[in-house]
Amino acid sequence: MDIEWLRPAAFVGSVVYALVGVLIFWLCFIIIDKITPYDLWAEIVEKNNRALALVVAAMCLGISIIVAAAIHG
Repeated sequence: MDIEWLRPAAFVGSVVYALVGVLIFWLCFIIIDKITPYDLWAEIVEKNNRALALVVAAMCLGISIIVAAAIHG
């Protein structure tokens, strides 16, 4: 059994990369929210716009994949 990931340096590095990835994701979401002509969050939560929620979910997955690939590679 390989417990290489239990080393403090590897663990701290993983946590830092995860936090950087989440930060970049939220910054991208805020930028896209500002670019669109209406408030995405209000449109999804208050008006229950499911079609927009699916589009935003797909956008979130896309941004997450890009950030993960950038951090990994």
